[in-house]
Amino acid sequence: MEFFRIRKTIPFMRNAIVLNVISLVTFLLAVFFLATKGLHLSVEFTGGTLMEVSYSQPANMEKVRTTVTGLGYSDVQVQSFGTSRDVMIRLPVQQGQTSAQQSERVLEALKAADEGVTLKRTEFVGPQVGDELVTSGLMALAFVVVGIMIYLGIRFEWKFAVASIIANLHDIVIILGFFAFFQWEFSLAVLAAVLAVLGYSVNESVVIFDRIRENFRKYRKLTTPEVIDNAITSTISRTIITHGSTQMMVLSMLIFGGPTLFYFSLALTIGICFGIYSSVFVGAAVAMWLGVTREDLIKAPARREGDPNDPNAGATV
Repeated sequence: MEFFRIRKTIPFMRNAIVLNVISLVTFLLAVFFLATKGLHLSVEFTGGTLMEVSYSQPANMEKVRTTVTGLGYSDVQVQSFGTSRDVMIRLPVQQGQTSAQQSERVLEALKAADEGVTLKRTEFVGPQVGDELVTSGLMALAFVVVGIMIYLGIRFEWKFAVASIIANLHDIVIILGFFAFFQWEFSLAVLAAVLAVLGYSVNESVVIFDRIRENFRKYRKLTTPEVIDNAITSTISRTIITHGSTQMMVLSMLIFGGPTLFYFSLALTIGICFGIYSSVFVGAAVAMWLGVTREDLIKAPARREGDPNDPNAGATV
């Protein structure tokens, strides 16, 4: 399906150096902010108090959130749990207060706002659990990266596998750089968004790489940059349809999803925008600079002995 078709090939690779210099600067800035500021980890990673309360009627989530943040908790997480009357509250660690003191103070504030609230359970999530989540998250990211490289190496060629991983890690580091610079809260939901962006960017890279392979078969006289330019140009309509519809859904979550989905959808928004950019200008350009050729993607069939098309058939030495 296409909304439009561009008849003239756009010379994307002509400006590949300039665009990749911009990408490199952005990447290095993201690394700098990650190293100097670090990520603002949520309660899930740092540890804190976990409360579960129940209301006699459907809970007003915004009212609960306002009540708890009014006590001075800036990184509180409030979400429905089970039914519309059950609410889970995560509180960060505060110096000079125990978990019991925190839960008692929050419960008093909630009862002052609504008498029909009862405490079902409270527990302390220690930093050790947070360390395990960090380790598990990094392992998940590493497994995804290795799996993608194996998949692309088998389906295409190792040069495309390396180019795709460079482009996708570029997206991930830039997302993390945004969260480090603005000190946005980094939670498990954001980590899930980062992994989703990684898969999403790979999908875009595979589409472009597939078209590049087709063009090498179709246009034998074109140079490698011309083949890549034609592949990117011919997939622009598909890119606009796919990414445009996805971005509309993500923006809807960003605007109307509330605090629970805000950072999740924000990470997706950043990742989708940079994912398009990296697949076109980073991944394809890196593959070109690695020296991908028609022979890398289209292997000549092995000749059998006695093949009449073999120019050396019947020759004697």
